[in-house]
Amino acid sequence: MDEVVIAVALVLVAACATVAVATRDPVRQALVLSVLGVVLAVLFTVLQAPDVGLSQLAVGSALTPLLLLLTVRTVRRRREGSGK
Repeated sequence: MDEVVIAVALVLVAACATVAVATRDPVRQALVLSVLGVVLAVLFTVLQAPDVGLSQLAVGSALTPLLLLLTVRTVRRRREGSGK
């Protein structure tokens, strides 16, 4: 039974990573990256590493997408302000 849960988690990670790479819009890409972080946290928990899963949950699904969204917003504001 454990092997099935691990296999499902790995398939979900592969699918989310593929969607993250294929997405062109930076805002959507940040959201998909957040989902990927949650799925990776689940995978780490399934693999008996809950401390790594909690770290991944904090950094991979919250902090990194937030920084990406703030960066995209800053770049778009500067682009609009320069008149280009």
